[in-house]
Amino acid sequence: MEDPVVVAETNKREIPPSVESGDPPAKKVKQEDARDKGVSKIKPEYLLAKAHKQIEIDDDDAEAGGKSRVKKERGQNKGRKFAKAQDSVRFCNTIQDGESVCKFGAECRYEHDVQKYIDSKPPDLGDKCPVYEEIGYCPSGLKCRWLHSHLIAESLKLVMDEEKKAKAGYEVNRISRENQTLLQKKKFPTPKSNVLLPYLDALKDADMSESQIRNGEEKAEAAAAYVEPPLQPSEKQTLNLDRKMILSPLTTVGNLPFRRMCRYYGAEVTYSEMALALPLLQGSKGEWALPRTHSSERGGFGIQIAAPKLWQSTKATEVLTATCEEMSEINLNCGCPIDLVYRSGAGSALLDSQAKLLRMLKGMNTVSGQIPVTAKIRMGTRDNHPNAKKLVTRMITEGDVAAITLHGRSRQQRYTRSADWKYIGETAKIVRDMYEEHDEKEKDRDRKKVWFIGNGDCYSWKDWVDAVDEHGVDSVMVARGALIKPWIFEEIQARQYLDKSATQRLDIIKTFANYGLEHWGTDEYGINNCRRYLCEYLSFSYRYVPEGILEVLPARLQDRPPLWRGRNDLETLLGSGDYRDWIKISEMFLGPVHESFDFKPKHKSNAYEGQG
Repeated sequence: MEDPVVVAETNKREIPPSVESGDPPAKKVKQEDARDKGVSKIKPEYLLAKAHKQIEIDDDDAEAGGKSRVKKERGQNKGRKFAKAQDSVRFCNTIQDGESVCKFGAECRYEHDVQKYIDSKPPDLGDKCPVYEEIGYCPSGLKCRWLHSHLIAESLKLVMDEEKKAKAGYEVNRISRENQTLLQKKKFPTPKSNVLLPYLDALKDADMSESQIRNGEEKAEAAAAYVEPPLQPSEKQTLNLDRKMILSPLTTVGNLPFRRMCRYYGAEVTYSEMALALPLLQGSKGEWALPRTHSSERGGFGIQIAAPKLWQSTKATEVLTATCEEMSEINLNCGCPIDLVYRSGAGSALLDSQAKLLRMLKGMNTVSGQIPVTAKIRMGTRDNHPNAKKLVTRMITEGDVAAITLHGRSRQQRYTRSADWKYIGETAKIVRDMYEEHDEKEKDRDRKKVWFIGNGDCYSWKDWVDAVDEHGVDSVMVARGALIKPWIFEEIQARQYLDKSATQRLDIIKTFANYGLEHWGTDEYGINNCRRYLCEYLSFSYRYVPEGILEVLPARLQDRPPLWRGRNDLETLLGSGDYRDWIKISEMFLGPVHESFDFKPKHKSNAYEGQG
């Protein structure tokens, strides 16, 4: 068995030996036609007896496969709540750096006695603070659970490595307290939107009768006053998605540490989690955490927003453009199938209101300055009634988007069937034909290409290459394939399967934990947050079936493996669907679980009694 605590000492990326030496890809034991529908073929020596309990996966994040279902453990644990860890002595945040002075002084309700606070803390979790080792200082200061590794005990002063700090990466797109207050008081200036919105409303009114237009004189006058033409995509900063390795916007798991890890393994373009426009405009602290990005994402980071109303998407775009210094595009979510989003009129609901969707894109493009606007859509809302081809044609004709991503499923379908890459390919051909026709008719007019990206069921380098070569898309957006194995981008680059060992995969988990501590903090609250999101990540990564034990490649997420054991105990542990095993894994890097920690798995299928 590999020692689970033996992991790489650094996070420096290395080219896998198989890539560096030019070794051939993992050999296929059987051909594609040997695949049993809905079942991953496991080599016989790694199969477990049928008496063991089968884990049921029944959720929107997994595709249906196989007919056998365990009725007891289906569905989601809705309304999950997570406790917040606190110190036994509540120390003042203002002076946690050991130098600042609290403006409330003796009237502050929190503890200011440094020695008393340090004496109340439990023993350190280890000899070295992961964050201090990485960036040369620890933002959590005196609250760090590895405090004594960067504290001078005699003077109670914190240590800082100036040289390492100067070279360290950093987070950007943090909203200032001043701007957040302006938003909360509805005083943040949006001059472009204020002038533009009456004009866009008048476009909507053009569908009314003549008498209704006359009755709307005020809107008509405002529309007439708007004369500033918007920048065309060709006039904005360059957006190049040609054969780029793209990580899809992902809810919950697509957080900054996970995106940063995918960058480490070769992703070239990443997106924020979907941020709702209205909470952004209200200055919500939680929502403004989503556009935050790491310096390693520079040059290829998009902020995705969702909105049900024209004014929300337009004003949110103007606010983001004014406050976020690092983004390469603003993406409008027109495909989210979640009921709460759909019923509000946002996400995939916009597919049935195409005129409104186009006005929203026009508004965003007009107020976004040099930042290009893009959109992510689905085939449609209902099965057998796709309308994406018509929509894509209109979007390109209007000229307000720099890129379109098409997810090859309907809203109704969710993940019950495979993505329709035939439809994606047909839509890609429409895009190509439109540009060929444009080149013939208007040779002298410069028009920048609208990138067309495919999305859905990309779980291996072969899926990615086939999509680009056979279906004519400019690139492929990878979603759950990266959740299962973040090194999928490394495989795409190498054009081969990489059979990561259990120790290598544990090192990937360590990387996520270290990035998470840097992002959420090394105090009790930050560690709890980091552990929670690490468990969320493990709820996907455990579904990875190592290439070395498969009879047929590539692995597909919709195929369900029979119960299997790994090539060693650690590999078996990493393949466990029991959330208590995920917590055990987290303890290798984050220390023992705090008494307040409470993690309820998203899916009931992961909350089951172990096999002992």
